[in-house]
Amino acid sequence: MSAAPVIRPYRPGDRDAVYDVCVRTAHLGGDSRHIYPDLELMPSIFAGPYLHLEPDLAFVLDDGERAVGYILGTADTAAFVKAYRASWLPMVRGRYPAPDGPPATPGDEMIALMHDPERMLVPGLEDYPAHLHIDLLPGHQRRGHGRALMRAFLDALRRRGVPAVHLGMVTANTAARAFYDRLGFHEIPVADPGPLTYLGRGTD
Repeated sequence: MSAAPVIRPYRPGDRDAVYDVCVRTAHLGGDSRHIYPDLELMPSIFAGPYLHLEPDLAFVLDDGERAVGYILGTADTAAFVKAYRASWLPMVRGRYPAPDGPPATPGDEMIALMHDPERMLVPGLEDYPAHLHIDLLPGHQRRGHGRALMRAFLDALRRRGVPAVHLGMVTANTAARAFYDRLGFHEIPVADPGPLTYLGRGTD
């Protein structure tokens, strides 16, 4: 009988597994490979920069063989945006140069996002300085692991004196919204949110 999965701090050896989880959950919580065939693209936007810039705020769900889920983020979104532009973009722009015209594919749209970290500075979120991303492989969802990952992340933020956290989720992902509602997140009204809904909560 295999041991129950455990939550632990991220280690550099988890990088490939975290990237894989990101790819397999990046399309409304499901597999994104049919939309973004470059398997480095989505993780290079939504996982890699956090692992590189703030690895101490990354936690994984380990099933005994590999990471099958994760939570990661930043304690200070404004500082993160500056570090992303200064330190992360130079590492990835060789593979993903800035677009020089309108996006022609879904991948092009994501590359445009990659080169616009300032999009994370959304007016109305100033009271929620931290932000996060959480993903679990489907076979490990609805078992309490997401709640436990969130608690590990919130505890780490609270120890740093961070009062509140936000996230942006695709509004169409109703299953994710139900999950966040159960964890005490509330909607934060912002001007022109586009396809996203912004949610927040305190770290207590």
